[in-house]
Amino acid sequence: MKQLVFIHGRAQEHKDAAELKMQWIAAFREGLEKNGLSMPISEDAIRFPYYGETLHGLVSGLPPEKVAEVIVKGDNADDEERTFMRAVIQEVQQRAGISDAMLAEAAGADVIAKGPLNWEWLQGVLKAIDRFVPGASGASIAIATNDVYQYLYNIGIRDEIETGIRKPMLPDVPTVVVSHSLGTVVSYSLLRREGKELRWNVPLFVTVGSPLAITAIRKSLAPNKHPACVGKWFNAMDERDVVALYPLDKENFPLNPAVENKTDVRNHTENRHGIAGYLNDKEVARRIYDALVQP
Repeated sequence: MKQLVFIHGRAQEHKDAAELKMQWIAAFREGLEKNGLSMPISEDAIRFPYYGETLHGLVSGLPPEKVAEVIVKGDNADDEERTFMRAVIQEVQQRAGISDAMLAEAAGADVIAKGPLNWEWLQGVLKAIDRFVPGASGASIAIATNDVYQYLYNIGIRDEIETGIRKPMLPDVPTVVVSHSLGTVVSYSLLRREGKELRWNVPLFVTVGSPLAITAIRKSLAPNKHPACVGKWFNAMDERDVVALYPLDKENFPLNPAVENKTDVRNHTENRHGIAGYLNDKEVARRIYDALVQP
């Protein structure tokens, strides 16, 4: 008997876990139908550990225009957190092709003069992302970056998230793990660190919309290695997705054995990052199906 575990990303607070699970299943069914296939396992064998409330507190109740300001300014942040935030946002800026001229148009020429060490410069980059990157949200990028940082460096938050993720992972039971966004960081870290010891058996690990190859995130997880409990690792991304900046290839995320990458997903969701636009991809769905039906 095989099981399928879905591990969600951020921005899932105040949502019903059972409803979210059904949304993931519905998108997966769409992908299967593109292959002329039907669901290969019962829905009872599909698990959806939910941690959506864990990371919600910092910006709860704030209007969207204030969210990025609170995150980036980081009045209660230490130097390590500010450095991490600055590094990620600068990399997003560079990858998105946001020039000084675009930044000046979005936030004013004086912001450029202040430079990346000033929080107003980072806030300006997020405004430029809103203006010049189709479907992208500066506030969402700031929150996603903060969430990854909190998972990586806040032991209490990490323990709470990982306690939920461990529950569906059963010793010796073949389990296909499909993770999205922040969920790819959580699942990779946990599979690599504990999978072998806890006798997890993951014939296929699927990551979609993953920020793992962003420099500050990759370095925070070092030394990086292929989880011993994982057979094959398949990563899919839409090159327009500003959270998944790079494929997990030998240049950006070198592992042995290497991760197999699909970089031509055409994610139909507004921000090119939504899970529905990944799970209903024909090849992504086929890979999951094959892993579930193979002996």
